[in-house]
Amino acid sequence: MNKKIKLTLILFVSATLLSCRKEIQSSQGGIDMISNVYFNASKGLNQMQTFHVSRINYSGDSILEIIPDHVLPGVNAGTIFIRDSLYYSLQDNPGSTVISELTGKYQGKLVYNKKVGAIFSKEEIPNYRNRRKLTDTILFKKNYKRFEINSPWMYMRFYIYPTDTILPYSLYKHVERDYGGRLERIDSYNKKTDAFVTLQIIPRQQWDEEARDFFSFNRYIQQKANK
Repeated sequence: MNKKIKLTLILFVSATLLSCRKEIQSSQGGIDMISNVYFNASKGLNQMQTFHVSRINYSGDSILEIIPDHVLPGVNAGTIFIRDSLYYSLQDNPGSTVISELTGKYQGKLVYNKKVGAIFSKEEIPNYRNRRKLTDTILFKKNYKRFEINSPWMYMRFYIYPTDTILPYSLYKHVERDYGGRLERIDSYNKKTDAFVTLQIIPRQQWDEEARDFFSFNRYIQQKANK
């Protein structure tokens, strides 16, 4: 076979396999976003503070995000409902909130403009085209693909868990498409401030108690309306 034809066939088959890759949407569960910040990192990792950035709970295309208070442990700073790129701030008792009334009565705000809790972005990672592939690694008994981005002001390392199962939240969707998996960890070192930050995306199967009440109540309301 002609080498040029053979190469074209290989490229065609590879592209076909990639395009046929079927993603499986997780139907329900939760995601914890946890960040560890190490101050004066070049002098050691003793000055550290942990932040529970967000507790995301989802059922289908509906997301209930619980934002922990960073000052008062066990207290929530806010609760947000998200659907179709819009978010709605909930009142003190989200367990009795009816989704249809919430979305019908109030005008949602674009989730990409949300400044608290989990950040939603449509932008690419800065300097992404200049990334450098790293060897795969095992972390917390999971295999990860890795790459790094090094700039004059920031060093970043990204960890992607290969899987067809996707979650309704992703920090950088373009990375997950390129690498065929979930972006579950980002390590970054700010060379100017000498701060080292780890951000972990930790999937889980169970809802938080507040989310269980919220989704169960709305399922009951929907079933009652359909009778």
